[in-house]
Amino acid sequence: MDHRSGQKRAVEYLYPPIEPFDQRVIDMGDGHLIYVEQCGNPEGVPVVVFHGGPGGGCSPAMRRYFDPAHYRIVLFDQRGCGRSRPYASVENNTTWHLVADVERIRADLGIESFVAFGGSWGATLALVYALTHPERVRHLVLRGVFLMTQAELDWFYGGGAGQFFPDLWQRFISLIPEGERGDLIAAYHERLFSGNYAEEGRFGRAWAQWENALASIQSEGFYGEGPTDYARAFARLENHYFVNSGFLETDGWILQNRARIEHIGATVVQGRYDMVCPPLSAWKLAAGWAKCQLRLVGMAGHALSEPGISEALVQATDGLRDNMWDYRK
Repeated sequence: MDHRSGQKRAVEYLYPPIEPFDQRVIDMGDGHLIYVEQCGNPEGVPVVVFHGGPGGGCSPAMRRYFDPAHYRIVLFDQRGCGRSRPYASVENNTTWHLVADVERIRADLGIESFVAFGGSWGATLALVYALTHPERVRHLVLRGVFLMTQAELDWFYGGGAGQFFPDLWQRFISLIPEGERGDLIAAYHERLFSGNYAEEGRFGRAWAQWENALASIQSEGFYGEGPTDYARAFARLENHYFVNSGFLETDGWILQNRARIEHIGATVVQGRYDMVCPPLSAWKLAAGWAKCQLRLVGMAGHALSEPGISEALVQATDGLRDNMWDYRK
């Protein structure tokens, strides 16, 4: 309990910490080794966790959003991040490689279909996977929806969010000469892939700090200092995907193809004050989708660690456990 506010901390809504019953590395055959782990009930309802970023990697806390007696919880680190190797690599690293990786993981683990759980970029990837393999997804649980559109990138890297955090925005853009500030993603791309590790680390930290500072309404603009290796990998992978528009065929591809998955149930948890992925995207995704339930969480931002977000996500997975058909059949 946070005694200053009288409210629970996010961790108090989660299930107790658990350890994997299976850990493995899958060789994808093109130079990438993907880390995969399983927790919970080996005979339970499969749920695959799609982490954010791109480049964020999984954390032990992500295991705790599911009843371990009921769910077979699968986590994996996407290409280039976490415990997958090579680290920070963008070679053979596109959305479609990641979709193929999920299919390989599913097949290797002998899973017919699963609940897809993802937030931010993880929501993007879960949606793209579902649109590509709708027969493999039983339900979507999404948080902080990001649809990989130019409008969303313009909001966060073109000055929209900067209107709310002008001091932090100035810090983010100050590393770039004024003449290049019209396209900050491209300007950072040049420096994140310069081949100079020190420079890549410096700009990686600035990139990560800008996003982290806006992730939670509780952070009040605190950006912290993470390890340089992590910040560099995170920034390189995000920038690589964003400069390539997520490798999707058209801007707005997810919504344009939503009819493919409208027979699948979805639960969307969205912070009303999400500065990284504003609620409009979640609203558009849910609008007219009869089987999609949108929950806007007041006094919550983007981060998975927001108390209201964590509470709503656990309620969602518990609701699937208690109220829906037996997925194991």
